[in-house]
Amino acid sequence: MSAAAPSSTFLIDVEHFDSPDAQRLRAAQRIEIDSTYGADTEPGPKPTADSIAVFFVARDGDGTPVGCGGLRIVDDGVAEVKRMYVRTESRGSGVAATMLRRLEEAALDLGSPALVLETGTEQKRAIAFYEREGFSRIANFGPYVGADRSVCYSKIL
Repeated sequence: MSAAAPSSTFLIDVEHFDSPDAQRLRAAQRIEIDSTYGADTEPGPKPTADSIAVFFVARDGDGTPVGCGGLRIVDDGVAEVKRMYVRTESRGSGVAATMLRRLEEAALDLGSPALVLETGTEQKRAIAFYEREGFSRIANFGPYVGADRSVCYSKIL
């Protein structure tokens, strides 16, 4: 697996799930989600350094962390996108699409035949993004079965 994927304005590199920058980005995501839903509504086990197969942090040209995303292996070797997040001020820059491409490459490197993910019903921009990026709506899987605020997607790689 290559270590980094450059773009004209940012660099995406493998980083430990519990690095300080990864923790800050995940905390910012948690604040945004909690403010949207009024509480932590994530069903199932939270991702940890032990359950995440690979984690990436995106940095802008100045080295500032602007986004993150990781993969957790679920049933049949399928990779689940976890903690995909881009800071508000960096949205629209292309970092999310580039991060998703990097996650797809990493999933292939891990031998995964597909990506799956869960997002929330109120995260309209995320839903539109994943649909635009070729993901198809699927029945809620695993811990998301019966979770009325969850919507799930998949993409065959």
